[in-house]
Amino acid sequence: MGAMTRTAAIVGGGIGGLATAIGLMKAGWEVTVFERAESLPDTGTGLGIWPSALRALDALGLGARARELGRAQPSGQIKRPDGSRIATIDVDRLVRKQGEPVRLLSRPALLHLLASAAPSIQFGHEVEDPSSLVPKFDLVVGADGINSRVRRMLFGEAHGLRYCGMMAWRGTVDLHTEVGGETWGRARKFGITPQEPGRTNWYAALAAPEGYAPADGIAELRRLFGAWHQPIGEILDRISPAEVLRHDLHYSSPLPAYSVGTVVLLGDAAHAMTPDLGQGACQALIDGVVLAECLSSHREIGDGLAAYDRRRRRETQKLVTLSLRVSRLAQTRRLLTLRDLVIRLALAAGPPS
Repeated sequence: MGAMTRTAAIVGGGIGGLATAIGLMKAGWEVTVFERAESLPDTGTGLGIWPSALRALDALGLGARARELGRAQPSGQIKRPDGSRIATIDVDRLVRKQGEPVRLLSRPALLHLLASAAPSIQFGHEVEDPSSLVPKFDLVVGADGINSRVRRMLFGEAHGLRYCGMMAWRGTVDLHTEVGGETWGRARKFGITPQEPGRTNWYAALAAPEGYAPADGIAELRRLFGAWHQPIGEILDRISPAEVLRHDLHYSSPLPAYSVGTVVLLGDAAHAMTPDLGQGACQALIDGVVLAECLSSHREIGDGLAAYDRRRRRETQKLVTLSLRVSRLAQTRRLLTLRDLVIRLALAAGPPS
């Protein structure tokens, strides 16, 4: 008689949760995904999928389709508000180093791709008490995002979120752009990423007290960025107030472990980082694939979780720190010439893979 099928409950049907679900399902697990949203999203901003994350998608059998759906990120520039160049984002160099470029893909497109290969998702199912799942499943995966209840169950408030000092607006507009990049001003920046043809992903970040939320966000965006170089003004003119998202930007304090007993954390639940490196979605994908690999290659679940912790905790916590350093740099109000030199040197050293 064969061994009993192992069971996993995944709290959160986002990028990391679905990647884990596919990986475990391929390894013969019986997987249940609980997602509080009523359905997959149809709108959302763009993501840069780095080569390391594309390789994670390859492991799930989805890499080729992701490359078809996405577009190669073109080279871009870091600029000053007057349009003068601080530094160049050299995509060709990344291709030489990693073998392929970053692929730009919208969050909905990636989620729909993952869902097409994942076990059925229980939508509209909010897990209010994750501890209730522990006796019922061999494994509980906390993939429930930055405000993770699973993390709180394991570690309480001792390892909560910290405000990085910046808030952000983001969205998409009907505008075709060929080249992306960021423009850095005094304690604020504006970013542009081409999405699909005819759509542009934009974001703006500002050093501000936590909770800063002007009543008229569009007016505030125009006040802060309206005099900056094109196409920023054109983007601001096309923004629909209903589609603008506003966030305080937080990051995780470092956890002492990514698993306790048979409960494990991944993605933003384990290592929320500021968006400055564009690595959040990528690291969640890699987490999910590595977790499934580690559990498949170890007989005991505890040994598999320990292997996952060794492979992912130090690596991701390093990225949280690095991303926070870039955020601190963006909050600079003085010595902008020195800041620009640091940016040039950082880009010359190359991005994290």
